[in-house]
Amino acid sequence: MQTNDPSITWVEEPRLGLAGKMYLPLIVQGLTTTARHLVSKKVTVSFPEERPQIGNPLIYRGVHRLNKDEQGRVKCVACFLCATACPAHCIDIIGIESPWPDREKYPESFTIDELRCIFCGMCEEACPVDAIELTSLFDLTGRSREEMIFDKEKLLSVYDQTKDAEPTQTAQLAAEAPALPPSSGGAS
Repeated sequence: MQTNDPSITWVEEPRLGLAGKMYLPLIVQGLTTTARHLVSKKVTVSFPEERPQIGNPLIYRGVHRLNKDEQGRVKCVACFLCATACPAHCIDIIGIESPWPDREKYPESFTIDELRCIFCGMCEEACPVDAIELTSLFDLTGRSREEMIFDKEKLLSVYDQTKDAEPTQTAQLAAEAPALPPSSGGAS
């Protein structure tokens, strides 16, 4: 790289005034935020007697669940995309050949280490069949590390517990989609 290369645009460092050098505007901004919080209305919830209100439970990232299909089978096709997308590497899947003709594989074992999970939602986004979802259950507790490793049965039990309150994303999209008129088959 040559210093006299015409394709290089040199950027001058902006000069700071006295207020910028003293960090005065930033200090005033921080004190304003603190004062605003001091005089704002406080909300106290007596948990667990009173449950806090979750703004939008459909986008809240809580405990995982494995969804079931219409026949009551696990939706997962053991493609390993969720385990690959997981930045915390907390998902472990063992896939075997499926006894059903509509898929090649299904998970013999599906475990999620909830203590290691960062609840980012990447597994949910990566799943091509909407088999794994994050629910709005937030009171996740356990007495040992082993209790916090959710196996396939525990993940399916979370589905049974939340299926009525939180329908699957596929069902939500189908319900929200406007009814399209049947096409006439010809080009307009």
